[in-house]
Amino acid sequence: MLTLRPARRDDCSALVELVRELADYEKLLDQVDATASSLEATLFDPPSDKFLPKVFSDVAEWSEDGATAIAGFALWFYNYSTFRGRHGLYLEDLYVRPFLRGRGIGKALLVSLADRCVKENLARLEWSVLDWNTPARKFYESLGAHGLTDWVPYRITGEALQRLAAQATHVTPVLPRP
Repeated sequence: MLTLRPARRDDCSALVELVRELADYEKLLDQVDATASSLEATLFDPPSDKFLPKVFSDVAEWSEDGATAIAGFALWFYNYSTFRGRHGLYLEDLYVRPFLRGRGIGKALLVSLADRCVKENLARLEWSVLDWNTPARKFYESLGAHGLTDWVPYRITGEALQRLAAQATHVTPVLPRP
């Protein structure tokens, strides 16, 4: 039996375990430095900076033979579309443990997020998937999602991020005269 619910503080250790499983599947385990306490702070503590976005997580629990365990999760946050003039929802991660796939758990998590979008009049639900992850892409397409081929994601991290940030000045730029 499947139950969806918002994540709780006491789920954070299990969530980090799922994040590590997902990263391992995506061959990105070496990039994971999240901990149960960092996830707990992100999900449940007030942001230290009022401009930081709030992050949310939904948990899928599977009950069978009297035992209940976390089967998967969705971690998401609100984004904004200037073109649409409304907020949307960005799904950062969706993961269902492999031995529990095929039971409608991933679909239930996406349906729940789509329902939230409709009820809150959000412009869209979007996420990214690795180009080689054919099973995930086929699953998403079966739900009516389509891959965007005209947008290329960019990312800056690590030393490159440090170098770029070092160029910051605290002087207000002077605008050219008309």
